[in-house]
Amino acid sequence: MPALSQAQQKAAGAALSAKRGETPVASLKGASLEMYNTMSTKELEELASTDTARRNLPEHKE
Repeated sequence: MPALSQAQQKAAGAALSAKRGETPVASLKGASLEMYNTMSTKELEELASTDTARRNLPEHKE
Protein backbone atom coordinates (compact mmCIF):
# COMPACT_ATOMS: atom_id res chain seq x y z
CA MET A 1 0.00 0.00 0.00
CA PRO A 2 1.71 3.22 -1.09
CA ALA A 3 1.68 6.36 1.01
CA LEU A 4 -1.16 8.81 0.44
CA SER A 5 0.87 11.87 1.45
CA GLN A 6 4.45 13.04 1.87
CA ALA A 7 3.95 13.23 5.63
CA GLN A 8 2.81 9.59 5.77
CA GLN A 9 5.76 8.49 3.64
CA LYS A 10 8.24 10.37 5.85
CA ALA A 11 6.73 8.94 9.05
CA ALA A 12 6.95 5.42 7.63
CA GLY A 13 10.58 6.04 6.66
CA ALA A 14 11.43 7.15 10.18
CA ALA A 15 9.69 4.11 11.69
CA LEU A 16 11.45 1.80 9.24
CA SER A 17 14.82 3.30 10.12
CA ALA A 18 14.16 2.60 13.81
CA LYS A 19 12.99 -0.97 13.06
CA ARG A 20 16.29 -1.57 11.25
CA GLY A 21 18.24 -0.17 14.20
CA GLU A 22 19.59 2.77 12.18
CA THR A 23 18.02 5.40 14.45
CA PRO A 24 16.99 5.25 18.12
CA VAL A 25 13.36 4.46 18.88
CA ALA A 26 13.43 7.33 21.40
CA SER A 27 13.69 9.76 18.48
CA LEU A 28 10.25 8.69 17.19
CA LYS A 29 7.05 10.48 18.13
CA GLY A 30 3.50 10.73 16.92
CA ALA A 31 2.60 8.80 13.79
CA SER A 32 6.07 7.35 13.27
CA LEU A 33 6.09 5.85 16.79
CA GLU A 34 2.61 4.38 16.27
CA MET A 35 3.73 2.90 12.93
CA TYR A 36 6.84 1.46 14.60
CA ASN A 37 4.71 -0.28 17.24
CA THR A 38 1.97 -1.61 14.97
CA MET A 39 3.44 -2.34 11.53
CA SER A 40 5.82 -4.99 10.23
CA THR A 41 9.06 -4.14 8.45
CA LYS A 42 7.53 -5.25 5.16
CA GLU A 43 4.49 -3.00 5.64
CA LEU A 44 6.74 -0.06 6.46
CA GLU A 45 8.91 -0.72 3.41
CA GLU A 46 5.83 -0.64 1.17
CA LEU A 47 4.55 2.56 2.75
CA ALA A 48 7.90 4.33 2.67
CA SER A 49 8.81 3.25 -0.86
CA THR A 50 9.35 5.94 -3.44
CA ASP A 51 7.83 4.11 -6.41
CA THR A 52 5.54 7.10 -6.75
CA ALA A 53 7.67 10.23 -6.88
CA ARG A 54 7.28 12.16 -3.64
CA ARG A 55 6.60 15.37 -5.55
CA ASN A 56 3.37 13.83 -6.90
CA LEU A 57 1.97 13.29 -3.41
CA PRO A 58 0.19 16.02 -1.46
CA GLU A 59 2.07 17.25 1.60
CA HIS A 60 -0.79 16.10 3.82
CA LYS A 61 -3.77 13.87 3.08
CA GLU A 62 -6.94 15.89 2.58
